[in-house]
Amino acid sequence: MKVFNGSPQAKLAVIGSLLALALLSSVAGCSKGPENSLSRVLEAVGVGPTLSPEAIREYQRFEDVYRKYAVPPEQARLDYFSFAFKRLRANYVRPVSDRALIDAAIKGVEQAQSKPDADRAPGAVVEAGLDAMTASLDPHTAYLNGEEFRESFVQTKGEFGGLGIEVTMEDGFVKVVSPIEDTPAATAGLRSGDLITHVDSESIQGKTLRQAVRQMRGAPGTAILLKIRRKGQRDFDVRLMRAVIKVQAVKWRLEGGVGYIRVSRFSERMEGGVIKAMAALRAKLGRKPDGFVLDLRNNPGGLLNQSIILADTFLNQGEIVSVRGRDATDIRSYSAEHGDLSDGAPIVVLINGGAASASEIVASALKVNKRATVMGTRSFGKGSVQTIIPLPIDGALKITTALYYGPDGQTIQAQGVVPDIRIDPIEVTEQPKEADLPGAISARNDADRSGQSNVSIKNCPEIGERKDRELGCALDFLKAGSKQKFLAEHGGQKRM
Repeated sequence: MKVFNGSPQAKLAVIGSLLALALLSSVAGCSKGPENSLSRVLEAVGVGPTLSPEAIREYQRFEDVYRKYAVPPEQARLDYFSFAFKRLRANYVRPVSDRALIDAAIKGVEQAQSKPDADRAPGAVVEAGLDAMTASLDPHTAYLNGEEFRESFVQTKGEFGGLGIEVTMEDGFVKVVSPIEDTPAATAGLRSGDLITHVDSESIQGKTLRQAVRQMRGAPGTAILLKIRRKGQRDFDVRLMRAVIKVQAVKWRLEGGVGYIRVSRFSERMEGGVIKAMAALRAKLGRKPDGFVLDLRNNPGGLLNQSIILADTFLNQGEIVSVRGRDATDIRSYSAEHGDLSDGAPIVVLINGGAASASEIVASALKVNKRATVMGTRSFGKGSVQTIIPLPIDGALKITTALYYGPDGQTIQAQGVVPDIRIDPIEVTEQPKEADLPGAISARNDADRSGQSNVSIKNCPEIGERKDRELGCALDFLKAGSKQKFLAEHGGQKRM
């Protein structure tokens, strides 16, 4: 991977390190307070973007509201908000209105303070403002308090506490993007597209996503009751037991002479899992597999570097992905290095509406470089990059700072990856898409569907205990040896 000296990303990394040091020294009792820590950090890195006169006027509007409600109105917490405001306006993927940001922050504070049991502590007032300000930008930009910031590191390691669902908001309710396999949510039968309307008999309508998620959290081993709204059915209750979620990033098995590799999440464990899978499949078969099925269905994504590693596993050359930020000159491109671990074997990649972010990077790279045939349904369309910037005292900002682009120059954002062969399901269910989320960044180009073919899932065999017909389609495709023969045998049609 390339290193860009002096890039905005490098500066943010420096800021993060220094802020972490400032936080540690405060905890250890070696600083004179959070306000002085913040000042020293800004002085050390030499970047604290100055505000224009207009931005200063807008910021002062928030300061007036803060001093009205915070008891006592500590200056350190106001500096905390100021630092976050500057980072958002300077680093967000697109220019944002100062007035819009401050309007959102003020609205968040006033809504929180309108409740009878409102918390008037300085930290709570600022947190309400930051929650609302970040939520006004897009579904993935957010403020993380100290606990959530620490949890973000745990999740990238593939083990965390919860129910095992990726969620977003729709119409005031929590919407399931995808359940994570082998978790309480998946075992209970939750599906992509389900709406969670109540938690322990309490409605979550009117709450923010962050508030709703907090309500669903709890100690492993404790029970939770969810009311589910599913299209075509009456609302029903599901009781789950919270658990420590241990995500096995990679699973594998042989299907005849074909290697099946399931990647469920792009955590730090993915790279080792794929290398082990490739070696184990070859050893068990005693030769190179006849082909591979790479299953990315309902994989919500994860670490960018892990998606690049997975794509590179099957590529000898070619661009994998480019990351383009707010500045037209801020482009980072990642390309494959020589060394295809599959030794040129044919590959089918399975995707669906629950495949997002890092999954879409891999599917796009293998499709555009003509290294694999992508089958299934169009992916989720989450093509934005989030940068986590630590804040002084505690917590962090998770800011959308760039967009992903495939090797064909097409953005993944809000349009997803279109499969080479669409597998038409027996029962059509609406899966959530990035483009449908409130505040989602719109696509700047339309997905290319020319040349896409489609087959009915009814024409493919059921595989395994789960009677997986999509996997049956993939295996039949590899057995057929060509797209034309597969389509002819399965009643496929080509869209022009």
